[in-house]
Amino acid sequence: MLFLTPDLFMIGYAINPRIGSASYNLVHTLTLPLTLFLISYIERWPLTSAIALIWIVHIAADRLLGYGLKYPTFFKDTHLQHIPSRSEATV
Repeated sequence: MLFLTPDLFMIGYAINPRIGSASYNLVHTLTLPLTLFLISYIERWPLTSAIALIWIVHIAADRLLGYGLKYPTFFKDTHLQHIPSRSEATV
């Protein structure tokens, strides 16, 4: 369940694509989880280290599946590719 938590930040798209992409990108860059992992390692907080590692694996899985950071234009425009919709895929 914790693995999918970063995807909750897609809710910002309900407001508009600019806010949605900003909130999604905030939790889908490695800056925050690596910082959290470093602090938790130094302070010896095993639970927080595990949370940071799950977060990092989530980001890596998204990249592996082709889901990149979002552009503020549209949800399916990413820095890795444009994800075609079903109607575009059949053309």
